[in-house]
Amino acid sequence: MGMAWWMVNLGASALALAFVLSLYATLAPLYGVRKGDYRWVESARHALGIIVALLSLSSAALIYLLVNRRFEVAFVQSVTNTLMPLFLVVTAWWGGQAGSLLFWSWLMSMYAAGVAWRDWRRDREFLPWVVVFTSMTLAFFLFLTTVLENPFRRLWAMPDGQVVEALFPPAGAQLFRPAEGQGLNPLLRHPGMIAHPPALYLGFVGFVIPYAFAMAALITRRTDARWIRLTRRWSVVAWFFLAMGLILGSRWAYDVLGWGGYWGWDPVEIAALLPWLTGTAFIHSVMIQERRDMLKHWNVLLIIFTYSLVVFGTFLTRTGVLSSVHAFAQSSIGPAFFIYIVATFLLSTGLLLWRWQDLRSVRPIRSLLSREAMFLYVNLIFLMITAVSLWGLIYPLLSELFIGEKVTLGPPYYERVNGPLFAAMVLLMGVGPLTVWGRTRWEKLRKAMFWPGVVAVVGVAILFLRGMRNPGALLGFALVFFTGAVTVLEFVRDTRARRMATKEPWLVAFLRLLSRNPRRYGGYIVHLGVLFMALGIIGIEFFQFETQRTLAAGQRLRIREFEVEYVGLQVFQTNDGREVARAILKVYKDGKPVGEIYPRQDFYILERQPMTIPGVYSTWEKDLYALLVGWRPISSEGATFKFYYNPLIRWLWFGAWVLTFGTFIALWPMPELRAVTRFLVREDKAKAPATAG
Repeated sequence: MGMAWWMVNLGASALALAFVLSLYATLAPLYGVRKGDYRWVESARHALGIIVALLSLSSAALIYLLVNRRFEVAFVQSVTNTLMPLFLVVTAWWGGQAGSLLFWSWLMSMYAAGVAWRDWRRDREFLPWVVVFTSMTLAFFLFLTTVLENPFRRLWAMPDGQVVEALFPPAGAQLFRPAEGQGLNPLLRHPGMIAHPPALYLGFVGFVIPYAFAMAALITRRTDARWIRLTRRWSVVAWFFLAMGLILGSRWAYDVLGWGGYWGWDPVEIAALLPWLTGTAFIHSVMIQERRDMLKHWNVLLIIFTYSLVVFGTFLTRTGVLSSVHAFAQSSIGPAFFIYIVATFLLSTGLLLWRWQDLRSVRPIRSLLSREAMFLYVNLIFLMITAVSLWGLIYPLLSELFIGEKVTLGPPYYERVNGPLFAAMVLLMGVGPLTVWGRTRWEKLRKAMFWPGVVAVVGVAILFLRGMRNPGALLGFALVFFTGAVTVLEFVRDTRARRMATKEPWLVAFLRLLSRNPRRYGGYIVHLGVLFMALGIIGIEFFQFETQRTLAAGQRLRIREFEVEYVGLQVFQTNDGREVARAILKVYKDGKPVGEIYPRQDFYILERQPMTIPGVYSTWEKDLYALLVGWRPISSEGATFKFYYNPLIRWLWFGAWVLTFGTFIALWPMPELRAVTRFLVREDKAKAPATAG
């Protein structure tokens, strides 16, 4: 018995034991509450810690099998081969069905254990129910991983020559080890796949925590804002990782799929977007309950929707029920997923209806121009975008069920309906900060909107004079300029007010402003990041230009202000099993060379699958995006290229970095942020008047 045998049995045993313990952690708190014996709850907490250790052990065993290419393990054989580099072999852990479910469960166990082991002295009544709902979710995914999609199943050769997958040897079977593995899907062999799936999963898993607290609040009738305060950072972290997962997926699509864009309203893209939409609405809405003790029903309903959409999104991604370039798994776990989604949604909404009266708000919304009304409008728009996108997602399934034909709603449907809704959202991002709690006088609001309005009008006038005539784009830029001006003016006014009160220099006043209220100003920075991303979206959606041309060696093609010269073609093989055809294109602007780009086609020999990788020349104003479509055996005879002219797309990626920075500011504990501020400014308060100015 070799090391691989021990690793298979160690990994499978640890996984099975973790599943049993997850069932125990779900049931033990219920028994403890019923019997009034808190030791059962404490025992469940300890069980969650043990589950983390067991799943870490199981994951380590699977990684060992992957790294050592133990092809007798069915999962290893399906996602690796001898030509793949080490980093891709390790990331193949989440590149296939069974491994990704284990990865999901491992992340969930750490979230569950982390929240279970916090200090519960003030909120002891929440603990049993938080453990129950987090363990319930973990138990479901461990059931899928252990029973239906076990990553430690091996390949066995039957007496009749058939090869089957099984955890234990069938009667008369011999262990079968193929000479080579199938290898990871070439589409997944990109550095973005190192971070994209983990980020999505961290976002998916993270929203389980506020959901569990919401259910605990309903059961214990603690319907004040305490559960929201306890989960604020969990919610923001989950939202951030889900946002990063979406952005990294967009970058992967831009770099790998060769369609010239970042988003195609693909079913799996939408499945990941849906919980982000409701989660964003939830993060905005809970501020009203904290500040005004309002929108309690909304908050519970939004987190129920988010949790259900998290499971639904995982269901679509992992079952292959919808056709997608992002879906790489086909399996029979769909019925179990469907039953779980329905059961948990009915359970959650039943609890909500049971405590409906307890969630009544004592303060109604008294003005349509109040701050709380703006947050309600945000909720409604996010839910409308969610409903539109969800309908487009499930329509093919419904059409196939009722008329026997799968009818797909393409990108034009989503863009025509969601485009105006997203525009309204950008407008609310600008108007919202100008309103006040309770009631905002129209005269005061109109006065506050004057200078941002001037910025928007001037900005659009400049674009118009420079030749822009597209009304949709002009409206989009106007909204971005208006909201951006509001956000920047909020920083300027508040910094100036602090400077006048403390006589601090501008930089010192600004940094200390951030440290005093990181949640508010971090949120504003996030809004700026969203606006930068909106610039990139407007640019590529309204002004993208494409053309296709066959060029002979030395021939040039003009694309707007660029000229592209085809230099030649290189064909070679790599050590990782690819045959590469790589074109060389020189890029000129105003007659001067500014760079070279190298579009190529990779042909994976073992998998017999081609990949088209673009060459991109990028500036802050536009990208020149080139695809090698075809070529002749002799490079001098020419090659065919498809070119995309993508204005402002770099601002989308820059906005993601700004969003990341804003999230870190919003999450940073205030005492630590103040310490960092003191370190940065290096100024003694007693010397502030002398350095002012």
